[in-house]
Amino acid sequence: MNWKPIIATLCGVLLLVGLVACGGAAEPEEETAAEGQPAANDSTQEDMAAVDGRQGGKLVRLFADPPTLDPHLTTDNISGILVNEIFGGLVSLSLDLEVVPDLAESIDTSADGLTYTFNLRRNAKFHDGSPVTAQDVKWSLERAAAPETQSPVAETYLSDIVGVKDKLDGNATEISGVRVVDDYTVEITIDAPKAYFLAKLTYPTAFILDQDNVGDGGSEWLRNPNGTGPFKLAQYEVGELMRFVRNDNYHREPAYLDEIEFILSGGSSMLMYENDEIHLTGVSLADLDRVLDPNDPLNAELHNIPGGFSVSYLGMNVAEPPFDDPKVRLALNLAIDRESIATNVLENAGTPARGIIPPGFPSYNKNLKTYDFDPERARQLVAESKYGDDLENLPRITLNITGSFGADVPPTIEAITKSWEDELGIQVDILQTEWATFLDDLHDKRFQMFSIGWGADYPDPENFLDILFHSKSDNNQTNYSNPEVDRLLEEARVERDRQKRFETYNRIEQMILDDAPWILLWNSGENYALIKPSVKDYHLTQMTIPKYRYIYFEN
Repeated sequence: MNWKPIIATLCGVLLLVGLVACGGAAEPEEETAAEGQPAANDSTQEDMAAVDGRQGGKLVRLFADPPTLDPHLTTDNISGILVNEIFGGLVSLSLDLEVVPDLAESIDTSADGLTYTFNLRRNAKFHDGSPVTAQDVKWSLERAAAPETQSPVAETYLSDIVGVKDKLDGNATEISGVRVVDDYTVEITIDAPKAYFLAKLTYPTAFILDQDNVGDGGSEWLRNPNGTGPFKLAQYEVGELMRFVRNDNYHREPAYLDEIEFILSGGSSMLMYENDEIHLTGVSLADLDRVLDPNDPLNAELHNIPGGFSVSYLGMNVAEPPFDDPKVRLALNLAIDRESIATNVLENAGTPARGIIPPGFPSYNKNLKTYDFDPERARQLVAESKYGDDLENLPRITLNITGSFGADVPPTIEAITKSWEDELGIQVDILQTEWATFLDDLHDKRFQMFSIGWGADYPDPENFLDILFHSKSDNNQTNYSNPEVDRLLEEARVERDRQKRFETYNRIEQMILDDAPWILLWNSGENYALIKPSVKDYHLTQMTIPKYRYIYFEN
């Protein structure tokens, strides 16, 4: 899953670079689609560089400490960006967001759509030069599904594979649906034909690890991970610095960059960019007018960023009062003037979300009946709820957000809670928690109400609607349950006709909005990045995918 800290969006800093906090790490998440380059070996890459002037060197950027670097435990965007460069799986997403072979060279699918045969690349190696085999694939998937691994996402992303649930429950020592045919061939059998299965394998939960590295490294193996990705972790000083170096054994086109330096100690990204300390940054609202001026020297380095496939929202735990009453949940949605907040607080850096599926994403439905600002109707709903119009009967509400204790509350959150107080007389307490702890509490469903964002992991509506709202999903953090929604989600999983699937998802999405387990906030709007002119092919994509190997310098 791709949980995103929403504090960035609410601080008035741009979504473009996915800043994890005001003035924090920058990562261009929403990127323009571009075609990948043909596979090449090391000598071919050197020849290309000699001909077209592409150069290596060191890319420097501001970033943040990840909650984890273990692919099988990764659940957030910050970790995912890094993990995607160190490790890899059988398949990956290309720059144009298509599923393509990675460690696999080719994939054969049975006529019934149940069995996938992955033929591994003979040149696929771990960072230490040892070969990647089918046994490594089987061991890695079983390690992700092992109860002792305690992966919060293994069931979500791997349970389509026959035998995974038995492994997760401790009722099996292996995954029956994963079979090693020979050293370079592995078969995976799933429980039903599902159009999105291969796309799910692009998420880090299915990444391949080196058994000796994990087993011999103890709790410290992630200090020296033996991955398969285009970069190797060379240095990690928590809160200070992380450094990647190129993996010359990479089985696809090796990276041009010699290394990447991630500054973790904080600082003003704009000031650091102007002082040539980093190569890229997002543009905050405070600096936007200046850099948009054609006469400003930075204007020539400005890049427009398309909106990403993500949505931010406030989740309400429907198992806890007062959110056990749908009228209260709907009232809170109707008491927010999203258009006004987007214009006056976000200054159009975000657009009001009208649904769960973001604009431009497969199955997006612009005709949804959504939440317009209607304070009179909101007050009526509160009065009709089981808590009545006597606010003394309404349980106190606590909203959990990311951020260090004592930090300023994002202005959009202030605007939303003020609107609830002004329009409904409902006061909300705000509690801030740092990102890693916030994620732990989120997975344990400890929150009454929480602020978060979800970004697509693969381009299929199942990644939003099924993963976040099926009553049995581990990622249904609101405890939402609707038997008819569950039935339709299960029906959509195996529907092979794309149009029928999407029509079913449109129906499901409307049903969820009617039940209102979320308070919809924003989709990312038009945003901007500054990238040094010497940096080429920093592709700005709409999803988190491996992409640093394409970057090069040109003087």
